[in-house]
Amino acid sequence: MHRLWAWGRPATARDVLTDISKQRPLAYSTVKTVADILHGKGMLKRHKEGRAWVYEPTCTRQQYTAALMQEALGSNPDPAGTLVSFVEQMTPEEAEALRSALRTVKRRSEA
Repeated sequence: MHRLWAWGRPATARDVLTDISKQRPLAYSTVKTVADILHGKGMLKRHKEGRAWVYEPTCTRQQYTAALMQEALGSNPDPAGTLVSFVEQMTPEEAEALRSALRTVKRRSEA
């Protein structure tokens, strides 16, 4: 997922393998299996080009991270307390990014 998000383009399992192999050896079947699992979970869509499947994320990295955060909050009996704990651990830059995001959402809802 990280490579597909970073590349911003569809890619084959072979493309991903070629890139990963620059850092560590990995079997093609491993990359293909992970891609198939992610497709089954709805995280990747795919289409055939010749004999190869070409994969593409179904969401952005930001959308995926937001879904994880929503899942964590939704399963917590005290979401407000969880948010307070989370904000207390933020760096000043992260806190400013949160304030900016809240301003953006407010502007969109007022439009």
